[in-house]
Amino acid sequence: MMFKRLRKIAIIALSAFAVVPAMAQDLLASQAPIDRKMKAVDAEMLQQLVEMEEEYDSPAADLYEDWDNTYAHKLTSLPDSFRIDLRDFCMPTPSRVITSNFGARWGRQHKGLDIKVYIGDTIRAAFSGKVRIVRYEAKGYGKYVVIRHPNGLETIYGHMSKQLVREDQDVRAGDPIGLGGNTGRSTGSHLHFETRLCGVALNPAIMFDFRNQDVVADSYLFRRNQYERDGLQATRLRGANGLYGYNPADVNSPNMGKSYAASDNGSRSGNVRYHKVKKGETLYSIARKHGTTVAALCKLNRIGKNVRLRTGQILKYS
Repeated sequence: MMFKRLRKIAIIALSAFAVVPAMAQDLLASQAPIDRKMKAVDAEMLQQLVEMEEEYDSPAADLYEDWDNTYAHKLTSLPDSFRIDLRDFCMPTPSRVITSNFGARWGRQHKGLDIKVYIGDTIRAAFSGKVRIVRYEAKGYGKYVVIRHPNGLETIYGHMSKQLVREDQDVRAGDPIGLGGNTGRSTGSHLHFETRLCGVALNPAIMFDFRNQDVVADSYLFRRNQYERDGLQATRLRGANGLYGYNPADVNSPNMGKSYAASDNGSRSGNVRYHKVKKGETLYSIARKHGTTVAALCKLNRIGKNVRLRTGQILKYS
């Protein structure tokens, strides 16, 4: 009898111990969804705090009073000096060929750089930021995108065949934002790339080195007095050359006073000149046109003399 009682007590005790872990597991199981939700909430709150801190620390917050999607660029008050952080950048295209420089062109100001790209080539955000404009302008930029960056710059990407972002979208440096194209006021596929500070067009070449696919330094110091002196100098030099349409608010260049004239057939980039191949042209006809030789063209472009040229192809000729 005693043995049966002890056996019964033992069975009850074992049953009790078995129930405790099961109850604990049930409690953990019921708590898990709550923990996941709290973790998600914590992560979202942390992200919001990070974004608020980034916005608070953003130099752009002190430069621009509003966020407006109705204009591509608008002149606002310029600071006396402003250091633009160029770190954490991404080249908007791997192309190294500049087909038209910043400055006077055809009697008017060209306010960016034209970089050779082909239709469908990926165009990327130069810096992290927020997309302000995604629009089409038939007589100007074509399909274009404007991004405002925390470093104070706004970058403009024009003549694209397709935009891959939407207005008010946050992007990271290197994110695809569009595809190369030939839309708007354009005579051939290329990327029109602008860098602006408070609506003022700055020469991208003072910050971006497309030939070496890098920025020229970790930062660029903008000084308003130097910028205004350069603008006055450019007015005098270009006025003497009979060039019109100059606006001092659109020029800032280490090469002030130099005219980078470009045409449908040839463009200059520093000491290097380029030729855009037309239908029916050959290496011989191009060499004769620019006073060089086929051998020199082949050496400059690392091609063979029997290469088949494509219409629109860009060749160096000096």
